[in-house]
Amino acid sequence: MDVGGRRAEDKIAARRARFWKQPRYWWLFGIPAGGFVMFLLGIIFWGGFNTAMDVTNTEGFCISCHEMRDYVFEEYKQTSHYINPTGVRATCPDCHVPKPWPYKVVRKIRATNELYHKVLGTISTREKFEAKRAEMAQHVWDDMKKTDSRECRNCHNYAFMDLSKQSKRAQRKHDPAEMTNGKTCIDCHKGVAHELPDIADMLEALD
Repeated sequence: MDVGGRRAEDKIAARRARFWKQPRYWWLFGIPAGGFVMFLLGIIFWGGFNTAMDVTNTEGFCISCHEMRDYVFEEYKQTSHYINPTGVRATCPDCHVPKPWPYKVVRKIRATNELYHKVLGTISTREKFEAKRAEMAQHVWDDMKKTDSRECRNCHNYAFMDLSKQSKRAQRKHDPAEMTNGKTCIDCHKGVAHELPDIADMLEALD
């Protein structure tokens, strides 16, 4: 072997020796070890976080408390969003939880307020629920208005609608010109999955 080749091998061997050499200070072992531990913890946290997101994003979880199961879920079961000729069902998360990840996280954080009111028993009885129905409905409608009914569009798309098969009134409402006039789904389709509050309660909620 020529001298140049031997020198190249010696340099490589020297680099390997420096890399694997015991550090002068024992705490230097903690740098790669700590990085590896943090990497593992990150994977565990991310996996656990996404698992929790998936578990809490199911209809079963939504109706695990009696307030949702006995009140709004029973109303929803009587609508075409639950059962219809096509067999396409919109579940609770389809309408109330955004699909884009950043918006979904924000919605989950806001949902912690619902846990607080669960502990307080704010709507623990039918009477309490009905007293709060208009206020809760208005919050949902306001959110849908702000997002241009984003969750409605998970299933419904104006571009795919056959207007000729709709009523004359629906055709007018779904006309593209109407949609560019600040209108969105929730402006006309309140009460499609749950009972509407009493008019008096709605006016009070708006005050």
